[in-house]
Amino acid sequence: MQVVYLSAARRALKAMPLPDASALVAKLAVYADTGVGDVKKLTGEPRYRLRHGNWRAVFEIAGDVIVVRIAHRRDVYR
Repeated sequence: MQVVYLSAARRALKAMPLPDASALVAKLAVYADTGVGDVKKLTGEPRYRLRHGNWRAVFEIAGDVIVVRIAHRRDVYR
């Protein structure tokens, strides 16, 4: 699988601190390749979340990993 970032997710990555952004991108790449990571299914939605510290990536799996949103944990689910 490949990791595809929607425009909102790309903007959020640019706004994040660089060490956190690079670590989150690396975790998403590892998950896309191996299916291993700190991933949980969101309740009531066909989406998943991957966490890194205080940051969350919300994504869908449709052949590829489509990253819909990246935000701080206090804001990502709103």
